[in-house]
Amino acid sequence: MSAYRTIVVGTDGSETSLSAVERASAVAADSSAELIIVCAYTPATRDDTAAAEDALKDEAYLVVGWTPAEETLRTAEERASAAGAKKVRTVAVDGAPADVLRQAVIDNKADLLVVGNKGLNTLSGRLLGSVPSDVARRSGVDVLIVHTT
Repeated sequence: MSAYRTIVVGTDGSETSLSAVERASAVAADSSAELIIVCAYTPATRDDTAAAEDALKDEAYLVVGWTPAEETLRTAEERASAAGAKKVRTVAVDGAPADVLRQAVIDNKADLLVVGNKGLNTLSGRLLGSVPSDVARRSGVDVLIVHTT
């Protein structure tokens, strides 16, 4: 039996989070585990997107609704496959990143959560908290914090 059956990894589309996706993919490949890539997002209001829509014209769909999250997940899924993950699912969820990741662990009965260390060693991260430190304390499963910065 492999060490992990279901692995959740979070991404926001940044290079650092995609590094975490690649590491999670390698672990998933080694464990023959399912990899669930999660992207948290907050829908933009009409006022938030009006100026962008004017500037982008036909490409305004890129900033409206959950399209940016879906694009992020598409990129992450490509990276995961290239890194060897065989069973990959993607999920875009409206909400705060730490909350979304914790819920994804519960919903999918995951036994490993992978996040990058971005924000972990910053002053604001130490004072206000960061996604990696929050999920490490409160996820209830093994957490792999990938050194990405």
